[in-house]
Amino acid sequence: MSELLLLILYCALLGSIVGFLAGLLGIGGGLIIVPVLSAILLHFEVLPPEQVVVAAIATSLASILFTSTSSAIAHHKNGNVPWQIAPWIMTGVGLGALISGFMAALLPEQIVRLVFAVCVLLIALKMFYSSTKTDTSTTRKMPNKGLLTLFTTITGGLSAMIGIGGGALLVPLLTYFSIDMKKAIGCASACGIVIALFGSIGYISSGSAHFSLADGFAGFVYLPALLGIVCTSWFTAPLGAKATAYLPVPLIKKIFAGLLLAIAVNMYFG
Repeated sequence: MSELLLLILYCALLGSIVGFLAGLLGIGGGLIIVPVLSAILLHFEVLPPEQVVVAAIATSLASILFTSTSSAIAHHKNGNVPWQIAPWIMTGVGLGALISGFMAALLPEQIVRLVFAVCVLLIALKMFYSSTKTDTSTTRKMPNKGLLTLFTTITGGLSAMIGIGGGALLVPLLTYFSIDMKKAIGCASACGIVIALFGSIGYISSGSAHFSLADGFAGFVYLPALLGIVCTSWFTAPLGAKATAYLPVPLIKKIFAGLLLAIAVNMYFG
């Protein structure tokens, strides 16, 4: 088996896992794709170490475009996408993702690693805290549409910067304002499409001067890895979306929080 086929096989295995998690938690899968794909690209010596993280983030975003679409379709069928607020949220995350994508080439690789690790650590702590909190009596009013768009612009920018679909940041934000957990996950899945689309445009445009299609790249996006991830994640994302009705979310959050902590440490010190 050639090294390229083996790389695609590894990425297909990765895609099957992140697709399920994308449907289950609305996270897009980038939190797992970025560090694991970075390791895969280093193992097969596709890129020098200083370029690996940016390529992994760009490829993660491109894959999330497909994974989130599959997940969002499944959540829409289950009535879990709140379309009355989704357009405003999508506007914000799209704008933030586009700005972040064009800034990618300007950021030092170590800064990207640090931002990724800190964001993942904070998300993990928030996820663990929310899984142990049982008091749901507090009701917070959703901010006006302009302020909501501002909040989600920041969320979209951070999400694109670290190569995730936004769910890990959007779900806590929406549930903070008393949106039902399942609807927050469904909305995050739909918004992941927008973040991935605009973030990918930025990464492809800014990376076109660094890589060529002949080498398997579309800007910073590595196409063989993208193919491997998408060929499985498209099919496992709906399974994760269906599982939200059956699996105990608090337990899943605790397990996933532990995984995020490990990823944050590995990403910063790896």
